[in-house]
Order: sequence, then C-alpha cells, then structure tokens
Amino acid sequence: MPESNGSMMNTPSFMMRSISKRFGGTVALDGVDLAVSAGSVHALVGENGAGKSTLMKVLSGAIQPDAGSMVLNGRPYRPRSPLEARRAGVAMIYQELSLAPHLSVAENIMLGMEPARLGFIRGRESRRRAAATLDRLGHPEISPESPINRLPMAARQIVEIARALTIGCRVLVLDEPTSSLAEKDVARLFDLIATLKADGHAIVYISHFLEEVKQVADRFTVLRDGAVAGYGAMADVTVDALVALMVGREIRQLYPRTPRTPGDALLDVQELAGVARPESASLTLRRGEVLGIAGLVGAGRTELLRALFGLDPVRRGSIRVAAWAGPASPLRRWAQGAGFLSEDRKDEGLAVGLSVADNITLSSMRRFGPLGILLPSRQQAAADDWIVKLGIRCRDGRQTVAELSGGNQQKIALARLLHHDVDLLLLDEPTRGIDVASKAQVYQLIDRLACGSGGQPPKAVLMVSSHLPELLGVCDRIAVMCRGRLGPARPVAEVNEHAIMMEAVG
Repeated sequence: MPESNGSMMNTPSFMMRSISKRFGGTVALDGVDLAVSAGSVHALVGENGAGKSTLMKVLSGAIQPDAGSMVLNGRPYRPRSPLEARRAGVAMIYQELSLAPHLSVAENIMLGMEPARLGFIRGRESRRRAAATLDRLGHPEISPESPINRLPMAARQIVEIARALTIGCRVLVLDEPTSSLAEKDVARLFDLIATLKADGHAIVYISHFLEEVKQVADRFTVLRDGAVAGYGAMADVTVDALVALMVGREIRQLYPRTPRTPGDALLDVQELAGVARPESASLTLRRGEVLGIAGLVGAGRTELLRALFGLDPVRRGSIRVAAWAGPASPLRRWAQGAGFLSEDRKDEGLAVGLSVADNITLSSMRRFGPLGILLPSRQQAAADDWIVKLGIRCRDGRQTVAELSGGNQQKIALARLLHHDVDLLLLDEPTRGIDVASKAQVYQLIDRLACGSGGQPPKAVLMVSSHLPELLGVCDRIAVMCRGRLGPARPVAEVNEHAIMMEAVG
C-alpha cells in the first residue's frame, strides 16, 4: 500500500483500501490503495481523468465508493457527506473554487461554523476569527468584509484555504492550490504547509506543477487510468520518472518549436489604458509569432487581454486588429478574426451545462443549416472533427462538458476558437489546471497554429502565463507587465527566469 513515512507517528492518519468506483461503463477507480501519515505531505499526481479527484471525493464524502474501505485515526470511516467528513476532521479544497460569491470573506470562511448566541449570528466574532486566519496565512490585506465577487482569483484561493484551516481539520486535501497564486503567495503557502506538517497534519497535495511537488512532498502516489501506477519516496524519483509513470511513456520534447517566420502585423496596440488596469501597454504582434506576457498576479495581464477583446472598457490608447482600428465589442472582435480564451474556465470559458458539440460550435453555427435552422447531424460532424484533431476524451459530442476533466475542457475551449477560424488568439493561462500530457498537446497545438499547418496560414498568438518555463519554451518574444505597465517585448534568447522576475517586481 502506498504509505507515507510521516515524522509524527508510524501509523497512518488515514488509509484507503481497494477503493473502486464506476460511472456507468467508465471505471474511475480500480482498487486504489492510499495511506498518509500524520506530519507528512503526500503528493497525488496523474493526468486529468486518472482518478485523483474522484479518490479524494471519496475521502471527503462527496461520492460513495462501490467497493473498498477507509480508516481514519484508527477507526472505520465512511462519510456520507462532505459535512460529515468535515466534522471528522477531513477538509477538501477543490481546484474549481466553491465559494459563495455574494457573501463576504468572513461569511465564506465561517460558513456552517458561525458563532451564535440565542440563535443570532455573532458577526463581529466571525470577522475576528476570519481575520486571524487570514493573518496566519500572511494575507491581512484581505478584508473580512469584502464581497468575494470583488476579489481577484488569487485572493479567492486564499479565502478557500482559510476556510479549510478554520475547520480545525487534521487531514487537508489541496487540489491544485497554487494554480492562481503569485510566486510570493506560493512561498507563503509552502511555509504554511511546513507549519501544518510540523503540527501533525496529514496533507494530500494534488498538483500538475511537478517542480512544486518535488519541493513540498515527502512521498508520492501516481494514478493512471484509475489505478496506482507507482509510489514511493519523493527524494528517490525524478520529474522525468514521474511524467513517465503518469503517461505510461516518455515525453521527449515538452516544448516543440518549429521554425517560424513572422509575417504581417495582426495586432498593434499603442499606449492602451483601461479603467483600472492596464495603465499603459504597447505591443505589436505578427502572424506566425507567439508573444508571451509575464508578470505577477494583479499586474494587469488579464485586464489587458480583456480590453483587447472588448470585454473591459478602454480609457485611452489605440487598438488595431488586422485592418480594423479602435475599440470594439466581443462580437466585433469575433468578426475581425480574434478569439479570447479566459483563465476562468468554469465561469467564463465554457457553458459547462451544455454538450461538447454546443460548446465547440456555439460562436459560429450558421454553416449547420439553411435559414437559421440548426441541423444536429452537421453540428455533430463538425464537433467530431475537432474531438479527433485535439484528442478530446469524451463519449461523444453529446456528453455534457461538466462531466469531463479539466484538460479536456480546456481543449474544448481551444476548439471553439479553431472552429471559428480566428487568426488572432488571445490566450489567458491556457494550461491552467491541466496535466503534463495535456499541456504537451496544447504546446504542440500552439506551435502548429503559429507555423501554419494543413494549408492554413500561420496564426498570431498572444499568451499570458504565470509559469515562466512555459513562456520561455513556447514563445518567440516575452514582455513583462509590472503594476499595470507593459515593458518592451524581448526575444526569448535574451531573457531568463531571473531577469523576468526582476522586471516583474519592479
């Protein structure tokens, strides 16, 4: 059984034995064993769809296993709901945040645990406890009274973590906890994890950033196709070996780079300023080129892409997309050949309640029937073509997007841009929350788009990413945004991670 050698005690804090789960004809978990000791950090890694989230949902009471048993603190454990798991001391922080956007920070942190007297919630005490937890996390600047929907993604992630810690849990599951955090916030989180580990907590750490996994975890378990593919001490395994266990093969070239020849300018931006961010941004992007935008969370990178696509208002400056000049609505940008991929896949990037086919074709459906009539067979055929081309793993185009893994959802969001046949792709964190194999496929796709393939002319790609090795591996030039101002774009051969970070922090 994969078991952590925790420093606080020899017996595991929890054990999962022979856990199995099916969803219809799909085997999600096939006899998985996992044990984690108190005072240790155990990395659970694998591709999207490998079974990691399903296994942790079993642990946290969100779903019931078909077979297998669990032991928590030496006693039989079978939670019937997440609330029951919380009361037993198990907290789960999901990759897609589960906050109530209309409530305040304090109300979210204390939800279900509100201090009360005579049936009335003690708001002041709730805010005090929330503030104490945020201070412990190193984020006293987040006001307990702030509405969640007014916070940036990074701050929302901190609130989610604060809520789990306030429960007083002894088992903490972190699912992609750093996916929206800046580097300094990641460092603070790692310091907190070290403190929790020293206090005897058992921590399961799920991440696609294998460099993080190597840094923070004591032991690891790799899942592939719902079964354990390998486990052991983290000190005894390399990143390449982890990747090979995850995908069942070696990925020889993570960042492919076909020779590119930049052509005519498809995007020209001069002194662009939004209402709040960006403060000033100028750039030129040519066909056959990938231009990366680096910077810390909150620097204004996302706001820049949103302003370019017409989602956010422009205060001053000029935008030219191909032959069209001036600000425009998103509908006009689509017509001008520009497409936008949001970092917020769940709320903005996809209609998760609709089918795969609907999501792929939603922005361009005129070709599927005469006089505005939609012929499902034509729509399905178009969707099937992209499903095959991008390797989207689903039953068929009629399957609901919400049922798919994060990596497959991201491919669907990209497929919509390709189906619309845009020339300019604005990509905001295109590999956020997806596994190594899916990242490699996205990188290959970006490379093919920039070079031109299948008789199609080269595209122009503007890409925002918080992962510097990704930008250095994929892009031709990189510009750094600091406090709302975009610096000059430099060839990747002239920059490195240290230089980018020095510019990002000003």
